Parts: sequence; C-alpha cells; structure tokens
Amino acid sequence: MDVDKLWIVNEAIQSALQTPYHVIFEGLLVIWILRLIFSKPHKIPDKEEKLTAKEKKELVDLWKPEPLAPPVEKTLAETRPYRLVNGQVGKNIVINGHKCKNFASLNFLGLVGNKRVDDKIEKCIQNYGVGTCGPRTFYGTFDIHLELEKKLAEFMGAEEAVIYSYGFATVLSAIPAYAKKGDIIFADEAVSFAVQKGLQGSRSKVVYFKHNDMDDLEDKLKQQEKMDKKDPKKAAVVRKFMVVEGIYMNSGQICDLPKLVEFKYKYKVRLFVEESLSFGVLGKHGRGVTEHFNIPISKVDLVIACMENSLASGGGFTCGRHYVAGSQRLSAVGYVFSVSLPPLLAGAALEGLKISEENPEIFARLRQKASFFQNLLKGIKGIKLVGYPESPCFHLRRLHPVTPEKDLEFLHDVVDKCEKNGICITVATRTKAEVLSEWPASIRIAVSVQMSEKCLKEAAKVICHAVKEAFAEQRKS
Repeated sequence: MDVDKLWIVNEAIQSALQTPYHVIFEGLLVIWILRLIFSKPHKIPDKEEKLTAKEKKELVDLWKPEPLAPPVEKTLAETRPYRLVNGQVGKNIVINGHKCKNFASLNFLGLVGNKRVDDKIEKCIQNYGVGTCGPRTFYGTFDIHLELEKKLAEFMGAEEAVIYSYGFATVLSAIPAYAKKGDIIFADEAVSFAVQKGLQGSRSKVVYFKHNDMDDLEDKLKQQEKMDKKDPKKAAVVRKFMVVEGIYMNSGQICDLPKLVEFKYKYKVRLFVEESLSFGVLGKHGRGVTEHFNIPISKVDLVIACMENSLASGGGFTCGRHYVAGSQRLSAVGYVFSVSLPPLLAGAALEGLKISEENPEIFARLRQKASFFQNLLKGIKGIKLVGYPESPCFHLRRLHPVTPEKDLEFLHDVVDKCEKNGICITVATRTKAEVLSEWPASIRIAVSVQMSEKCLKEAAKVICHAVKEAFAEQRKS
C-alpha cells in the first residue's frame, strides 16, 4: 500500500510540473475566492453632506419647469372670440345677445326641451340623484341602465347592447376591445377624430383607403390576401377589420354598406360601423344604415353610436351579438374604468326612444326637410354642397379653394354675417391631430325636424346673401 501511495503522489507531482500554467491559474482563483470571502464590504459613510438653506434656495431658483400649456394670452390670440350662448340650446339659440334659428346643434329629432323628456329627467333626479359615483362593474350599474340597454337592443334588432357614459369614449373603447396589436384594420380616411383615437388605441396596423372608394378598399384587401397566402400560419392568427361611419362627420356622405358587407364575407373581414349621425335618422324606424339598405344588423359585427345627437341625451352605445357585448364588459376601458352614465341621461334616452317609436313618421319628415334645405342651398354661386341628399348634417365648401387660411377666414365671415341676421351656423373645426388627409375648410349645417319650410327658406336666403357679401368683401381686399 505504501508503494502505491508513493506512486500516486509522484504521478501528481509529475503532472503538476508538466502543466505549470494550469496550476498557477487555479491558485490565483483560490486566492481571489478567499479574498472575496474575508474582505470587508465597503460601507457608505454615516454622515452625509447636507446642503445649507442658501444652497437649496439657489438650486430651486435655477430649476425652471416646462409649462404644461401655452400662456393664456397666446392661446386667446390664436383663436377666434368665443360665442357666448345664453339659455337652452333648442330650435332657437341666443348667441352674444342675438336670437338665432339653430342650424349648428345636432338636435335632429328636436328632443331638447321636450316636456316628456324633461319630466323623465326630473323623476330620475328625484329617484337616483345626479350621478352614480362608480363604474358599471363597481356599484355603478343601476336598474335604469339595464332597462336602457334592453330597449336599445330591441330598437336596433340586435341581441344585446352596451351603454357608455361618454359618446367620444364609446368608439374609443369599443375598437381596442377587439382589435389588438398585430391585427389589421382597414379604415376610411374620412373617419372622425374619435374613431382615429380608437384605431390608435388598438395598436393594430391601420390601412387607410380613399374616402368612400370601394375600388381602392378592394385593392388593399386583395393585396393583403396575397400576403396571407405567402404566410398562411401568420394569416391564421391575424384578425382583420373594416371600420367605417354610417354618415361621415367630416363629409356628410353615406357609406356603401352593401359593398362593405360583400367584402366582409369575400375577404373574411370583421365589419364595424360608427353610426352617430345615421342612428335616429336613416331607415323607416331610424335604425341607421342597416335599415336604410335593408341589410340585417347581424351582418355587421359591431354598431357604434352616441346618444348625444338624435336622442339629445348623453353617452353612447354599441350593439351586436351576446359574445360581442360580453367581451366589452370585460375589456373596454370606457366601460370598466369610467363612471357609468348618470341615471338622468339614461332616463332621457329611454324617453327619447319611446317618443320616436310612437312617432315613426318623424324620421321621414326629418329626411324630407334635410333634402329640401339642401336643394335650396345648391344654387349658391361659388359654393359646393357636400353630403348625402337625405342627411340632416352636411357641409358647404368653396367651389374654388384659394388657400386654407383665406378659405377659413371667408367661411368665418359668412358665419358672422349669418349670426347677425338671425341664423346660427358653424365652421367645422378640427384639431391639429387630425392629419390623415387635408379636408377643405367647410361650414357644417345641421337640420332639425322642428324647422318649418318657411324657416328653411328664410335661412337659405340669409346664407346666400352672406356668401355674396363675403365674396364681394374678399374681392375688394
């Protein structure tokens, strides 16, 4: 045994002598490990150097925060003077002391100031107060909310409806509830600012097609179809949507719903229609573009609308199948996190729906008056009328635009002259963020069912005279 041990030790020594660098490296590692184990950690001194009061003041004086908003003086200098409204905004309106016929508010069915609606609001305030103080999922759901959702679903012929507390937030919440990052959305370039924000919030890839150009839309759908064939695995998990408006806020024109439904099934794309201007306007019973084109609402995946126009209330709603509504109740930010619709506004919307159901002829009268007024304004020299013939909301533009600044100045001059002569109209304002396409400056006109033919004729004369005067003054300058 002793011989064997000596032999092993001898072999180890010989091996070490043959590989001296290996032994040196291992020795250094051992020393470094021992140093880490036994070295004392670095300690931060207990006493920190404190600044004097004078030094603190100097540092504070040197710090200049960036302003949260531009100075008020600069903002007011860049905007036109406010138009001060006194009293209720109904058929008539008082602006800066001038009593005018109201062609600016989107009060299509004339429900503002309706006695039945006012009485319903008063009862709701007595029963519920003026607010809910909580989201729908946290003590914010009242029985009147469920009643309104059921009534809206029945009115639209849909399986279920979901209401929101703010019209702008309705489409802003509904689109991101379904379309997510990695999905593709085909949207009309004329969609309103609220729809744009919804598209942005979805984080999907957005492909814009030319306004109401179905050929351009189909070309883009075909291009996507070719790309899908090259990568079928990716195409299987990417969802595709089309987003349009029933009547476009920026143009007053109607969407081509029959063609859109055809594309929906041909290219397997979901279809969302924003109907804030067409709800309570189009169709025999005011159900919007689906009823107007006699297309079952089940062929549209999601209908979105606000209740601030035809129903003269507040908030908005969506309607569709049960699973569509269920998804929103779990993931739509405007539903989950926002305070629910005040009960008094839910009551106003309910009463407005009842009134319109009891008087279905009101929708035909509204469209007839819209068409009549448009025909009166078509003959104004130098002005182009843009909008669907039966739409109560349409636009007036210069036939031959000059520059955006001069066109806007001209239109504001027309609005001012009309106001002095008892007609309230407004220039269509858009935020600087709306940069999808350069829309010409325009005057937006809204017709109410309360307007008589005599009133419409007088308004047309005033607008025509104001345009002539504005053109004459601009030529002189």
